[in-house]
Amino acid sequence: MTETIKKKIITVCTDKIEKKGPNVGLSFYAFFANKNDNPKLLLEVAHWWIMEHKLDHFEKAVKIKALAQQIIPLD
Repeated sequence: MTETIKKKIITVCTDKIEKKGPNVGLSFYAFFANKNDNPKLLLEVAHWWIMEHKLDHFEKAVKIKALAQQIIPLD
């Protein structure tokens, strides 16, 4: 996982929590535009979400933010 996507995950989660409260949920699609302009990165985040952490489609943003903050970036 790159530092760039890690920062984006944390930023998106923080924004959603600030706007909608600590119970707001989101999916891994929340970190991408409504077009598939970076399929490799989308699959990387999907793998992290589904295979590594066994998360449901929607999860609380506070949980995702905490998991992202534990990522050791590879770039």
